[in-house]
Amino acid sequence: MIRTEQISAIAQSLEADIIAIRRHIHQNPELSFQEFETAAFVTEKLKSFGINTINSIAETGIVAIIEGKEPKSKTIALRADLDALPIQELTNVDYRSQHAGIMHACGHDVHTACLLGAAKILNDTKMEWTGTIKLIFQPGEEKLPGGASMLIQEKVLESPQVETIIGQHVMPFLPVGTVGFRSGLYMASSDELYIEIIGKGGHGAMPHLCLDPVPVAAQIILALQQLISRKNNPLVPSVLTIGKIIANGATNVIPDRVHLEGTFRTFDETWRTNAHKEIEQTCQQIAKAFGQEAVVNIVKGYPFLNNNPELTQRAKNAAIAYLGAERVVDLDAWMASEDFAYYSQLIPATFYRLGTANPENGIVHGVHNPMFNVDEAALKIGAGLMAWIAIQELENLKS
Repeated sequence: MIRTEQISAIAQSLEADIIAIRRHIHQNPELSFQEFETAAFVTEKLKSFGINTINSIAETGIVAIIEGKEPKSKTIALRADLDALPIQELTNVDYRSQHAGIMHACGHDVHTACLLGAAKILNDTKMEWTGTIKLIFQPGEEKLPGGASMLIQEKVLESPQVETIIGQHVMPFLPVGTVGFRSGLYMASSDELYIEIIGKGGHGAMPHLCLDPVPVAAQIILALQQLISRKNNPLVPSVLTIGKIIANGATNVIPDRVHLEGTFRTFDETWRTNAHKEIEQTCQQIAKAFGQEAVVNIVKGYPFLNNNPELTQRAKNAAIAYLGAERVVDLDAWMASEDFAYYSQLIPATFYRLGTANPENGIVHGVHNPMFNVDEAALKIGAGLMAWIAIQELENLKS
């Protein structure tokens, strides 16, 4: 029977290679659904490991298969994402992004490097475990409609049928060497709000001759906050944030219109649907009261992410066996969103966190920050742990 020490030793021996993979991907980031070079690099690495069942999916995605003993007995999937963000990197590391205005600021370079490391470990040990492991390198996590939804449409969870799926994501607020798990509802749904208040512009000294949309926009922003605090069940986490306001007037010019953009996030689908209606009605009624018009466009994004309790507990137990109980922590709910949620709506899924922080070395910045970086000691942990969890999950499914 394969042991933690064996997996850990292989991961340790691969550390320099995994770091080199991560740095190459970090230096060569590509935006969502444009990950052509990244996909080619992943394919090359998989082939170099001796993995030959490799297929492209959704243009820039990659799906690979590793078969152990009795491959038709059961199948699980491991998933990483490939895309970067439209952010100008401000770190001074030697391997900083070579593409202006594009950066791996959310750790997808780490996720891909860890899954490649896990692939090498799993392929080298495939005669010591039973079943099939599907490796999913997914494009477009950062951009709607989300690469996960596209891969599902292209039947990524079929042929062979995936029974459970596991994902790993960096956590810049956990110290390197630790990992975190949460059972049940973990990450929120995410919708984009676009609101246009249409009035009548004119001279700032003559508001009585205008229909000023600026104070109407202010009332709408405040009313939307009250909508969340008064209409929503307080036991259901919800966030509504207006993050962008455009009113192109001047000191003496009342603009014709004001443009608002924001996000709405929650953990309940019934409330989510009702809230969309309430948001639209609130905006339109306030505008109408002042003789103006509000055009509301709500772009529905990712659903909430639900970590299957049984699978999550098994993964957590595997992590404790691999790292020790003192290095495995429980997570709070997280109001950010992830398109891994699409998988969690269909089959048992778990999405856990890999600690990457090291305050002593100044590695403290959160994701989507131009200074984001990780302690690369996390890479061998991420690769080894993902391989170990996968093997243990196959063993559990067998029993």
